[in-house]
Amino acid sequence: MPRLSLSDLYHIAIPADPRLHPGGSTVAYVVTTADRESDENRSELWLAAPGAEPRRLTGGPRDSSPRWSPDGSSLAFLRPVEGKPQLHLLPMNGGEPRVLTTAALGAGPAVWSPDGTRIAYGAPHGDLDRNAPVVADSLEYKADGAGLLRGLTTHLFVVDVATGETGQLTAGDFHAGEPSWSPDGRRLAFTASMEPDRDLVVSSEVYSVDASGGEPERLTGPGVICTGVWWLGGRLLVTGYAGDPVGHVRLFELGTDGLVEVKTGLDRNVMLGAPGYPGATPQLAGDDLIFCARDGGFTHLYRAPGEKIVGGDRVVSGVSAVGGRIAYVAATPDSAGEVYLADLTAGRAGAPSGDVPAVPGVTAPETTRLSAYALPGIELFTPRSRTFTAPDGTPVEGFVLRDETLTEPGPLLLDVHGGPHNTWAPVFDGVHLYHQVLAARGWTVLTLNPRGSDGYGEAFYTAALGAWGLADTGDFLSPIDQLVAEGVADPDRLAVTGYSYGGYISCWLPTQTGRFKAAIPGGCVSDLVSMAGTSDAGHLLKTYECRGDIAAQSPMSHVAQVTTPTLILHGENDDRCPVGQAEQWFAALRERNVPVRLVRYPGGSHLFILNGRPSHRVDYNERIVEWLEQWIPVAGTPVSPS
Repeated sequence: MPRLSLSDLYHIAIPADPRLHPGGSTVAYVVTTADRESDENRSELWLAAPGAEPRRLTGGPRDSSPRWSPDGSSLAFLRPVEGKPQLHLLPMNGGEPRVLTTAALGAGPAVWSPDGTRIAYGAPHGDLDRNAPVVADSLEYKADGAGLLRGLTTHLFVVDVATGETGQLTAGDFHAGEPSWSPDGRRLAFTASMEPDRDLVVSSEVYSVDASGGEPERLTGPGVICTGVWWLGGRLLVTGYAGDPVGHVRLFELGTDGLVEVKTGLDRNVMLGAPGYPGATPQLAGDDLIFCARDGGFTHLYRAPGEKIVGGDRVVSGVSAVGGRIAYVAATPDSAGEVYLADLTAGRAGAPSGDVPAVPGVTAPETTRLSAYALPGIELFTPRSRTFTAPDGTPVEGFVLRDETLTEPGPLLLDVHGGPHNTWAPVFDGVHLYHQVLAARGWTVLTLNPRGSDGYGEAFYTAALGAWGLADTGDFLSPIDQLVAEGVADPDRLAVTGYSYGGYISCWLPTQTGRFKAAIPGGCVSDLVSMAGTSDAGHLLKTYECRGDIAAQSPMSHVAQVTTPTLILHGENDDRCPVGQAEQWFAALRERNVPVRLVRYPGGSHLFILNGRPSHRVDYNERIVEWLEQWIPVAGTPVSPS
């Protein structure tokens, strides 16, 4: 069978945002593909049901956020109108979608009222003049992906489904989070930080507002930084941090005595779902509260208090519940995502269920796979889980991807994840295609979850706070030593790459050792001192993540030790890790005559390797492979630089 090629990016379809019909059998979801001709990412809405082939519901090219009406007769979704996303209504008994909103700066996803007569949504609000001077009195003046905010804030609106009449519910100098309707349809709950110094002290509380407008009422007080709120039946469920925003996200319920933590019995991080951070919002499945949490490298689905119901080699990235049934999307070792339908009332511990194999200790619901998005006819290498030991005895999980028929030591690429509170999972992600390409060319690809990674408990999650690089260097080097000792890796043919925090480590490790023959930092961080004043999250980084001596944690403080040939890959419009970080590292290495190349991707935000132009994403993968092969051949002597 043929192996994966980098051009297969144009053949990968990724499902997301599943929404189960109120009848409990049909799933609407988004499918995203990369279109070579337009050099854009295309998104369409699809329908899937048991016993039928999935069918396309809309033609795109940029349709998203499907949301069923309570009676299932129509589907609300987002589609651009004159470049701005607007809510549309698609009647399910036939006919074309109807444009529902005309928001000047675009609308957000639909949140249906319980009776189906109104839709709430969030939208940018303010006067946008891109030629006016940008005046900032707060550190909250830009955001990655959005760029300069120019005074815009996000507020809540309600539109009448029948007439299209729209009313604004909130206003002021704050950003309102996604709303949730009360069961009687009279009020909406949302999260917001209304403190004047919220840019300096992280805070967020739960508010409610009358559905016809008025002054928001604060429902929570200090102590929990609230990140989301949902009315689930008669319960008001909240997610947030119990203290500083550096530990696990937890579940809370708002009662008469304030917020009370929902005990899950898990020392795990609740995952709400975001680009690069799979998960889903908490929901009711029948009478059961279900939620996603990280466990090891995987994002799994749980039923409160802490019963795992979707586990195994799956990364869950979207969930929708109706009664005792759930629809979910999950990635597997051979697919970037599939759509599943499960009946929680029919499960039994450890039992096989449909297309999902049994997993010991997991209550397995009766499950049917509704899609088949794995690349046909392509054979993928499967990462193997390993537990390594850091110098201080700390166990570190990693995944080894290689052609296991090889018997001689070969080149090894260490790839470091971002965050640092993200994690690698041994599933096919559709982004890091160079992993499979390198394995087919005789490389070993090592992905590690060092201290600071998610999925291994809160103590592990917070173990690198104030000690980036200082605390976790051994977590990277010791596993390499072990693979060298086992005859897997050639000590003279080692390389390192990574993105975001991985880009930081790809700058940091060459300051600590000369053993790497090539380094490729992407979305890099080279100088924490300058980043603290230029990143949209710079104050959070300085105050909570790298608190203490940030100069000591900066690769720039140790750049004189670097001799490793370095390729720097960076988005031009990155506001999380600003492009100046790449410029500083490039200049510092060039001045020292270290072989270095800087590649900047026009228009690329920090997430461009996930959702940027397809040609840029292919180029990113290609340049990694080319740089590695230039400096570290699979066999023989190094190729002279071109």
